[in-house]
Amino acid sequence: MQNRQWYFNTVTQQPEYGPLSPASQRMGPYASKEDALHAWDIAQHRNLLWDDEDRRWKQWGDTQE
Repeated sequence: MQNRQWYFNTVTQQPEYGPLSPASQRMGPYASKEDALHAWDIAQHRNLLWDDEDRRWKQWGDTQE
């Protein structure tokens, strides 16, 4: 039996159990329906973390002599 996960449909703004919609219209997979409902929040949080990491990476060596 296949372990199905939750996805978030960016068009309908609804969670889906399994990859029902086209890949271009979904985010995921997520472990739970609740996580899928918060897909935009999760993506925004990850983007902030990545932006911060990029900023630190670009500054590395600026203070080294």
